[in-house]
Amino acid sequence: MRPGPAESDQIARMDVVANEEGGGMHTARGAEVAPSHPLDPLTAGEIDKAVEVLRTAGRLGREVLVVSICLDEPSKDAVLGFHEDQGLDRRAFIVLRNRGERCTYEAVVSITDRTIVSWQAIPRAQPPITIDEFFACERIVRGNKAWQAAMRRRGLTTLDLAIVDPWSAGYYDQRDDPTRRLIRALTWVRSDEGDNGYARPVEGLITLVDMDTMDVLEVEDHGVVPLPTRAGNYSPAALTDPGNFPYFPSGTRPSPRPLEIIQREGPSFTVHGWEVRWEKWRFRIGFTPREGLVLYTVGYEDAGHLRPVLYRASLSEMVVPYGDAGVTHWRKNAFDEGEFGLGMLTNALELGCDCLGEIRYFDVVMSNTEGTPTTLQNAVCLHEEDFGLLWKHTNFRSGQVEVRRSRRLSVSSIATAGNYEYGFFWYLYQDGTIELEVKLTGIVSTGAVAPGAEPAYGAMVAPELYAPNHQHWFNVRLDMMVDGRHNSVYEANSEAVERGPGNPHGNAWIVRRQLLAHESEAQRQVDPLAGRYWVVVNPERRNSLGQLVGYRLVPGDNVRAFAHPDSSIARRAGFTSQHLWVTPHDPRERYAAGDYPNQHPGGAGLPTYVKADRALENSELVLWYSFGSHHVARPEDWPVMSVVRTGFCLKPDGFFDGNAALDVAPPVPHKTDHCPA
Repeated sequence: MRPGPAESDQIARMDVVANEEGGGMHTARGAEVAPSHPLDPLTAGEIDKAVEVLRTAGRLGREVLVVSICLDEPSKDAVLGFHEDQGLDRRAFIVLRNRGERCTYEAVVSITDRTIVSWQAIPRAQPPITIDEFFACERIVRGNKAWQAAMRRRGLTTLDLAIVDPWSAGYYDQRDDPTRRLIRALTWVRSDEGDNGYARPVEGLITLVDMDTMDVLEVEDHGVVPLPTRAGNYSPAALTDPGNFPYFPSGTRPSPRPLEIIQREGPSFTVHGWEVRWEKWRFRIGFTPREGLVLYTVGYEDAGHLRPVLYRASLSEMVVPYGDAGVTHWRKNAFDEGEFGLGMLTNALELGCDCLGEIRYFDVVMSNTEGTPTTLQNAVCLHEEDFGLLWKHTNFRSGQVEVRRSRRLSVSSIATAGNYEYGFFWYLYQDGTIELEVKLTGIVSTGAVAPGAEPAYGAMVAPELYAPNHQHWFNVRLDMMVDGRHNSVYEANSEAVERGPGNPHGNAWIVRRQLLAHESEAQRQVDPLAGRYWVVVNPERRNSLGQLVGYRLVPGDNVRAFAHPDSSIARRAGFTSQHLWVTPHDPRERYAAGDYPNQHPGGAGLPTYVKADRALENSELVLWYSFGSHHVARPEDWPVMSVVRTGFCLKPDGFFDGNAALDVAPPVPHKTDHCPA
């Protein structure tokens, strides 16, 4: 049954309204709003205080890089028991790299007490590469004489227009030992500063850089392959240039007539600090330099009670393994979250371009390598979207029509990881559904082939230019809280019933549910042919039909990983070996590939977490869902690829007593509409 008033009170505490409208959105250091909830991201002032504590203690020397600063999240007990009249104990979690010592450090600093709570060396661990190091790597490589000589062997005398992208080094043997902070840089060439450099890759040239010492260690040159001759620009002006991309000689097509999204009375959501309320949903927005967008304490109001669904949801890791054995490309395996930090790569969004409609933006504050806070404006976009039909039925006898239109709330951010863009869109629907959609766009990573040659492990996208076969793998960490903190998880498969007395006509099939009671049982693959999904239930709550209340995880498009199990990338990205993992809640287990995947030899993260084979039944559970986007490139993906979508849904399964969207109001007809009133 639904929780009663006493039980509901604790659940309702999972989301406390902040005192001031607009808190957490700041455009200037002097205008920031003080945090009012334990999960509010750090403000610029708080980052300043945390850094000053370390500086005063002598922890920030000239050789120290501040890699990241974020909120040290309080325990789940502290958050769920929080009352708005309580004081806040604010702490920062800080990752640093001491280049002189070749050591990584973690610090927890109490901003409230201005003390160092903990200081720990993490030997043989490499934190993410910072934005400052991106540009430093390019300067170092372009100034190296061996690299310059390799470029001249290709007939290039003007090197100012070369672009050098820092690719993570990975781990392939002891030479990649994480004691050294390594980058394997790849090179492309532009014809001018506005040119798409990815159209002209310098094949066979790899530069190994030590970012601790700022030295080039090695320049690999595997032989000259001519640069592709075609440009790959895609701006409106470039489309009429006959020397550029050849397929649109007449320029852009006529613009379509305006399509306007107008909410004359404003949006239907309300924002208080970092808390959002929309329809019957209530949740909090968060942001970290590593994960980017985070959703907290997602709940649905039902019959006067706020019923929790999720405590925390975030992208825990992503990796792009390339399937090309060629000398330039076989080491391409980018963990864009753990090796670079998706939050640090997040875009400042633009109204009318990235987001359309009545928009509310959230600014986020991060820090550079000196610990100075920087504000990224418009990092998170919040808006409503019309989503077509919600439900409809026409009574063909009476002619009575009942129809409802669907509206969804979108919470999104977009990150640029070198050549690719990744859009992360969380959608909340009126019927209780939660969806994550990842939108992939940008420019494919490219390689060059000699005229007339064909690539062995990729597809041609332009003359002498190809895109290697690759996959994009994502893992989302879902800290479940379905109608309470203690849950169990079942796998559901559809099975045909054998023909016999119980199925004389051969048409019957059933859905069989199996409890996943231990971690060893909860490492599962998708099976669309069996209609497989997974259901998280609360064993202590039942609906009016006597069924356990639950939410089902419904897979979207997915694929298997193709890297050999003994390969470096399979060991380092072990989470890709299974689509579903389930673990008991442990706040120390945050990332699917471990805390420091950069140059890690492998085995960290989920494969290590589940070794204890812990019990799962009636526990605080975390679902980890891995999904892959399989990319065999087409000519249509060049010079910039249209959006490819992937993701999954969480759908109520017995959570409600009926259709939760039954009470959605009929559409209000306007003068140009003809909907039945």
